[in-house]
Amino acid sequence: MLRWSCVCVLSCSRINVFDVGLYGGTLFVISLQKFFLHTLTQILTFKPQLKVSDAVGMQWKWSFAKTCPLLTSLYRKLFVLFSVEELMAHLQQVLETHEVNWQHILSCVSTLLVCHAQAQHSLKDLLTRLLSNAFEAYDLESMITAFLLARQASLEGPAVFMSYTEWYKLSFGNASSYHGNSKKSLVFLLKFLSDLVPFEPPQYLKVHVLHPPYVLTKYRPFLLEYVSLAKTRLADLKVSIEEMGLYEDLSGTGAPAQPQCQAQQDVEKAVSLFEKTGRIPANVMEASIFRRPYFMSRFLPALLTPRLLPSKPDPRMSFIESLRNADKIPGNVYTAYVQGCQKEERQLEGGHVEVEVILSTEPLEELKARLKEMTSLLSGGVKEGDVSAHLALLSETLKSLLGETNELPTETAMKLDVDAPSSETLLTKLTNIILKSFCQNLMDASRKNPPQSQGNWASLFVKMLYGHRQLLQSLLTRLWNLLCHQGSSLSAGHVLGLSAFVVHLHESQAVAPLVDLGSLSPRLCPFAEAVSGSLLCNTEETMTFCLRFCIAAVSYGLCRCASSSVEDIQAYVPKGLFRKLLYLVPRLAAEMRTGTLGEGEESVWAVLRDPCSSWKSSALALWKHPNFQKLQQLPDLQLTFQDWLVAELDVQRSTDTLSDAERQEYQQWVCYQQYLPAPLAAGGCAGDLERACVAIMNAIVDHSVRSIGPDGHSEGLEPSKFSGTCYTDILTRLQEMVYDMELMRSKRLALGVMRDEDHFLFRVISERLATIPDRESLSGQLAQQQELFILTRIITSLPPAVLVRARHKGRMATLNCEPFFEFVNGQQGNSCARGCVLPCELTAHFFRGVLSASLDCAHPRAAVSEVLSDCLLHCPLAITSAAFWWPRLQAVLWAQWGRLCEEPLPEELQSIADCYSWASSALCEAAAPPPSDSPLVLAACLHWALERQPAGRDVRAVLGEMEEHGEQVLLFLLFFSLVDLISVKIQPKAVDPLRAMQRCADILKCFKDSGQWLALFHGQSTDQGPYQSIYKMISDTHIRLMPLAFYSLVPSLDHTLLTCVVKAPDFLRTALEMYSGLARLFLDGTASTPTQAKHTPEQVDPLQILPRAQQFVLQAISLSPQSCFLYGRQLEDVCRDLDPEVTAALSHRLQPNCDDSLYEVPDFL
Repeated sequence: MLRWSCVCVLSCSRINVFDVGLYGGTLFVISLQKFFLHTLTQILTFKPQLKVSDAVGMQWKWSFAKTCPLLTSLYRKLFVLFSVEELMAHLQQVLETHEVNWQHILSCVSTLLVCHAQAQHSLKDLLTRLLSNAFEAYDLESMITAFLLARQASLEGPAVFMSYTEWYKLSFGNASSYHGNSKKSLVFLLKFLSDLVPFEPPQYLKVHVLHPPYVLTKYRPFLLEYVSLAKTRLADLKVSIEEMGLYEDLSGTGAPAQPQCQAQQDVEKAVSLFEKTGRIPANVMEASIFRRPYFMSRFLPALLTPRLLPSKPDPRMSFIESLRNADKIPGNVYTAYVQGCQKEERQLEGGHVEVEVILSTEPLEELKARLKEMTSLLSGGVKEGDVSAHLALLSETLKSLLGETNELPTETAMKLDVDAPSSETLLTKLTNIILKSFCQNLMDASRKNPPQSQGNWASLFVKMLYGHRQLLQSLLTRLWNLLCHQGSSLSAGHVLGLSAFVVHLHESQAVAPLVDLGSLSPRLCPFAEAVSGSLLCNTEETMTFCLRFCIAAVSYGLCRCASSSVEDIQAYVPKGLFRKLLYLVPRLAAEMRTGTLGEGEESVWAVLRDPCSSWKSSALALWKHPNFQKLQQLPDLQLTFQDWLVAELDVQRSTDTLSDAERQEYQQWVCYQQYLPAPLAAGGCAGDLERACVAIMNAIVDHSVRSIGPDGHSEGLEPSKFSGTCYTDILTRLQEMVYDMELMRSKRLALGVMRDEDHFLFRVISERLATIPDRESLSGQLAQQQELFILTRIITSLPPAVLVRARHKGRMATLNCEPFFEFVNGQQGNSCARGCVLPCELTAHFFRGVLSASLDCAHPRAAVSEVLSDCLLHCPLAITSAAFWWPRLQAVLWAQWGRLCEEPLPEELQSIADCYSWASSALCEAAAPPPSDSPLVLAACLHWALERQPAGRDVRAVLGEMEEHGEQVLLFLLFFSLVDLISVKIQPKAVDPLRAMQRCADILKCFKDSGQWLALFHGQSTDQGPYQSIYKMISDTHIRLMPLAFYSLVPSLDHTLLTCVVKAPDFLRTALEMYSGLARLFLDGTASTPTQAKHTPEQVDPLQILPRAQQFVLQAISLSPQSCFLYGRQLEDVCRDLDPEVTAALSHRLQPNCDDSLYEVPDFL
């Protein structure tokens, strides 16, 4: 074989001649250098039998690992006396002045790159010079040399040089490239590429076709000519574009990838994109149409490989289902897939799981032998070049074991299937062998030297693995599972080795692929960041392991970096692990909270490796390390108050390391001594208690949202999900701080220096609700209701005085409830599924707050009455809620007022009590005349009394008595009944629909020919008169469904009553407006979704309401007197765009005739 041709010329004995140590100073260095350069020249020019065209097609066989070991050893001996720059200069000189042996030239370049880390930069400079000279002098020799050298360098993997695809795009992919300044340069490049086509391997042709050079529009015919030529050559090689992967690696670092491997990569990428977007990727849809052979024969078989399906559908299952729904998977193919998965499940249940790959022991023994040689090299203290060379050979062994024929791209995110069941596959065995070898080598090296004196073998080892994507994916998955699920079972050696591995992953993250954890992490991130975010710190067991691992990782990183530069240190210290240390160490070690430890000279590594030392000793030594203290000052690495709250809220109290008393002491130290006085730049609160309260409140809400989840309930104020965490502890800290704030505010108010300011509580609520995306959609509404439930729970745990605050108005102190009113009218009211009622706890909290805050006023009793009167006008929902909850509120409020003041009860409170008493007695027997107070309060009390005592006195008798005392009470009572009727549509089990319908009909009978009740359906308009405030008591959903209530009620009335109702002067206009609103509901889809409840014969199916309403409107138009059509053009405009049939009926009635001309008036609008 050609690769072994050098064996005929060289022998081991002759190579030893080039050991510099043999001469022991007997020769001048310059003489040795001349001799070595002469020898190197002879090797590079030895028997130049291969043409450039041969080198183009064969160079993938000449990588460092595939080159004769005697030749690579000779190169390395010849390199000893020279710098990288000198070697590159000599290489360029030989290329320019001699006819060369391309195999030796390219293998020499590979050896230089592998064994000298500085060679990458020098080669980039050489390539730049070659390309510049090529386009300046149109020199083909320089051009081909640059291409061959760039391709050879890319063969050695991402740890050594960039991929060929990246180099090609950087060199020719933009307007500032070498060929972009003239037509002649472009023609020169395309002519050169065209000449290469007959000799090019297909992977390079793919790069040129899919990443063409930058070309001006007017020169595109030249490019298309080359692309056509390249595609023809690919077709001749039977490598059709149709067979190319959807996301194929075009690095060209080896022989073409097998279609099966490429299809598997395409599946992983497509599933990852589907999980992120929720849609089938465009590449997949295009392939299913335009590249159907590849889609059917490669992509679908790779996607539909039978496997053990998880209990909860994963992204891959959802992706398959989406393709099936889009008719992209044939039925027989899908059936075979389902049957295969069922077979896998049966085999698992029977205890027989097939091994994916049956291995012979010989390949694994070869790998173990390579790793053992690696251990011997490290124990012998060899040079870095020897380690790099051995790692290249190890990489080649891995390629042989895994059957790899092409390097996979590092740019694509790597999906870690951390939930997949483990199995004894080739990758699993290789992963365990490699991790075990790495940990053992690190322990052996650490016995002799600290990390900074161990060389770069660990970093090079990790970078070598980047060239084996499939293995790296398995290795990272295994590492993630070990650290996140089996951490407590790991020995000290394992913890140290794995922490070092993670540190080197972090150090080389610039060339490492990002990882995708699926649902566990919402974004792509480096592996070290993914691990630090997944390590739990919520129990004694997880805290202990996390602390051990973080101490080991940060200690290794600090010791590994010999520089004192902060930027260099950060490259070796993962941010997430550093922050976890800042959280855990003060929490578990009280002595670390003093902040007076100073700097220490004690070796961090020596303490860490001492088997007798505890984690506290290691943490103390680490805390005193100068570089650790430098990192603590960096904003990016500081643990902010918000970060601390997130971590502390997740701690499980029952399994916490700290007792309840210790935890309280620790949390108070953190809040009051660490973060409250700390400046904002350090993540603190700058002494601002309000800022601290806002941070705690936001953290509690975020924690609650995560705990409840998207399917969480909103019933009750003490979900069991919160009881096990530190939720109650942090809420206690919030209560302490709010109490301090209210105490200081009371003192300032007493001194007369109080300034008017809004309470942070309502500001936080407003800001949080404003950030909910798409609040008009169903998901947005549900998210808003969930947050309001959580916020209400927090509000009711704080002192009631936060809802109502005293303020100075001149020299007098008055109560300010405006923020609370805005909160109820704007947000809380919209979350009430059943209208007109706030939660009992919030209602009681408000009234208790009013009573407490009244003591800051000169006349408490008058202040309470004034606030409640104002509340009736601007926030009636609070009053109607009090009427509903009065049986539970009365004793509480009476007792509180008795404790606060010796004066009689405030008039407005007494009025609510009187109205409630009258309503209760009215249902039992004929009662005295109702109190002459607010009709709204009286109607609310009567309505809730009717709800509680449905079997009491006949409602019509009660309504008859009410009729004598004015229509306002009846109108408000009708409004409450209409709200119940709407609530049936929202929550079918909340109210009895038949009783609500009957009550509405009974109330309407009291109005006879009066149309005053129609004002309830006119919305928040100016013509509502005293009823404008009623719409503040119901949600936007109830308001939108008022047309549904209208047409559920009115067409169901008996004929006599309906005849009277239709005669009302404003009825037709109201009916048309409600019909227009009902049509919009159905067009928007709001009313078209049937409820789950069964409909009785007396009820109307929501889907039948619209046709029924249309018939009713048409009859009303025909039967209404002509007097109802005054200003009739407005009536016609109401339904013009929604229902042509109704519009036509209106137009007919609007035509003037002799008999009706007197009723026509000019239409001025």
